Amino acid sequence: MRVGCATLAGGLFGLVGTLCFFLAFGTDYWLVASDNCGPYTWPTRTTVIKDANGTEIQLVEAVTGSPPSLTLHHEGFFWRCVFQVEPTAHAVLATIFTNQPESKVCIHGYLFPLPVALGEVPHPSYDATAVFRGFWTVLIILGLVAALTGGFLLVCGVPFVSHKLYKLGGAFLIAAACLFLVMILLYVLWMEVMDVKRYVLQERGDSCPRAEVSVLYGLSFMVAAAGVPLELISGMVFMLVGRALLARK
Repeated sequence: MRVGCATLAGGLFGLVGTLCFFLAFGTDYWLVASDNCGPYTWPTRTTVIKDANGTEIQLVEAVTGSPPSLTLHHEGFFWRCVFQVEPTAHAVLATIFTNQPESKVCIHGYLFPLPVALGEVPHPSYDATAVFRGFWTVLIILGLVAALTGGFLLVCGVPFVSHKLYKLGGAFLIAAACLFLVMILLYVLWMEVMDVKRYVLQERGDSCPRAEVSVLYGLSFMVAAAGVPLELISGMVFMLVGRALLARK
């Protein structure tokens, strides 16, 4: 009875943790950033009137235009997208909801998160830390493969016929959690230590040296971080279940 309850709890934890990993992998909200790069012109209105003597007088009237828009960026494993929003828009909410403008432009970002040289090499926007993006990509793929393999082994061991399947499945789940943990730590290191502002503005080069850039951790990052302890607990539970089944024999 206890083994059955533990198996059920471990399975639920593992299922939710794996879904978190796949959701983080499939969505493009690891990095959410906004910037005010680009010149903005404020229009004026000129009115020509005539006085009593017929002399033309030009009156220049300042027009209060709408405030400059912000450029929003959101990125993940598959896509890197950019679009314009109003300055009052919340960065995270504006990237999630479907009321995004048709001017939204997305490019492939399979090797996200670290920058890559665009065009000729060496490129002015090239960052030597780009070598780490390969590790990030490998870790997220290996983590997903480990989580799927562990789940498959545990499904095969459901009738409690083999303690080895439970131990091996639990070990794969723990390995998946560790891989995602290392990947998340690598991402945090990049966000906190590297020049993320330069990365966000790299397509525009040095055209906006005084641009204000705001960088946030997106929901994909948070979902991945939430899945790590769930997957780790699930793996440990199934390892203990395997030991319990072995002790019964």
